Amino acid sequence: MTRRMTNAAVESFFTRLKADNPEPEGELEWASPYTLLVAVVLSAQATDVGVNKATRVLFVAADTPEAMVALGEEGVRTHIKTIGLFNAKAKNVIALSRILIDQHGGQVPRDRAALEALPGVGRKTANVVLNVAFGEPTIAVDTHLFRVANRTGMAPGKTPLAVELALLQRVPPAYLRQAHHWLILHGRYVCKARTPRCPDCPVRDVCNFAEKTPPPA
Repeated sequence: MTRRMTNAAVESFFTRLKADNPEPEGELEWASPYTLLVAVVLSAQATDVGVNKATRVLFVAADTPEAMVALGEEGVRTHIKTIGLFNAKAKNVIALSRILIDQHGGQVPRDRAALEALPGVGRKTANVVLNVAFGEPTIAVDTHLFRVANRTGMAPGKTPLAVELALLQRVPPAYLRQAHHWLILHGRYVCKARTPRCPDCPVRDVCNFAEKTPPPA
């Protein structure tokens, strides 16, 4: 098991990631809390690149709950058929849009319980919306972030929720609002699943991963 990272190492970790990328952003394209919500729902078991290709057309046709309901489930399906699980996702997008209209005046609520009550929205999706759209200091744990937190020793945990709660305790307050962006991007492009790019990693000396990828011979 990876040794737990010290508080000083955690501080250094985020200081360096911030120096490399002062204003990190997610890679899903969106223009409003509603389009962000839809994009994140569509991103389950799909790549951001694939979702963006679909939503560039979908959001021209419908970028509000009212327009989405008018487009209808079949219309949504037509636009997102290149994305995995598109049938279930189209159904969820229409259902959540109706609930937003009926219960929230067509607005995305800034409330975790209300978000998680929407079809297709779990804790991770709610965390993304709360953080990205509303600036809340939440951490959305995806597979990349889960791997980085465990591999480095920053916040080991057996479940995404355990990792999330541990990170909320360990990440210095100054970095908390943008922490999940730094960690996801780091996991996606540097701390990769199969062959992590340890020789190029800016935080390799504070990371407690024992099996670091050696530099090229």
